[in-house]
Amino acid sequence: MRIVLMSLATRLLPVTSVLTASVLLAGCGQLGDSASGDGRRAVASFYPLAWVTERVAGDAWTVENLTQPGSEPHDLSLTIAQTAALEQADLVVLEDGFQPAVDATAAEADAPVLDAAEVVDLLPASETEEEHAAHEEHEEHEESGEEGHDHDHDHGDVDPHFWLDPLKVADLADAVAEELADADPDNATTYTDNAADVRAELEQLDQDYTAGLASCERTTTVVSHDAFSYLSRYGLEFEPIAGLSPDAEPTAADLARLQELIREEGVTTVFSERLVSAKMAETLADDLGVTTAVLDPIEGLSDDTSDEDYLSLMSENLTALQQANGCS
Repeated sequence: MRIVLMSLATRLLPVTSVLTASVLLAGCGQLGDSASGDGRRAVASFYPLAWVTERVAGDAWTVENLTQPGSEPHDLSLTIAQTAALEQADLVVLEDGFQPAVDATAAEADAPVLDAAEVVDLLPASETEEEHAAHEEHEEHEESGEEGHDHDHDHGDVDPHFWLDPLKVADLADAVAEELADADPDNATTYTDNAADVRAELEQLDQDYTAGLASCERTTTVVSHDAFSYLSRYGLEFEPIAGLSPDAEPTAADLARLQELIREEGVTTVFSERLVSAKMAETLADDLGVTTAVLDPIEGLSDDTSDEDYLSLMSENLTALQQANGCS
């Protein structure tokens, strides 16, 4: 009789509850293997943050990347499973302003949050001469008490792509180690040691870039979107087709300026990316009879790079830059 009653109770469960549970279980299986680690779970919002967190945490944590390979991180919308994973995490690693959907959910969750933008020194966002002039005019209006036009660009805007500077990634690794140690003091030494190992690798990568780009025939580098400013400290000048957002559309004036620049500077290569359409870069290159190549902003993995990691992709970028700019 007891078995019959349990069966009847099960059949009376609301259909929506069963469906919701199924979705959550299926989604969590896609995010990561929660059976690994020691029961502690960290959620990182996109690939570079996930790579750092996983390297520092080691086997003691399960690290889940909210942005799946092949997805553009700016466009991330959280599923029910991802929202649940974020809310139940022992640590959330994100970069405020880069993925609004993640920011909003994290603000409502009780999970501890490490914001990369607070622990890494970010560069100010670059702006065109027209934008700069507009901002100066806006400031003059404010100082005189006149009403000026509203501008979407905040004067405090920053360039979020810090992970293209290996030394800034090392700074993030140190901050991750501190957060993990706060959550798990017994393994604090392990996290500190792991972060030190990561820093050593990143310092070597920094040295490779410094030496590899020290002597180049050209320094002007045309790229798909404005994601590579952090590499400028190695002596290169990056000219983007689009702005900070990879799906931004360049104006006719932008394209005309780039065409003139490519001719004047003898640029041989226009770089495209893996996660967004290469059409703009290919069209610009075809019009001028130059080649195209891939320079990965490493915002996320693609289907083609799902077996690679941050270090290998940065090394491939270095090789691509050397070939395009005639570096020896």
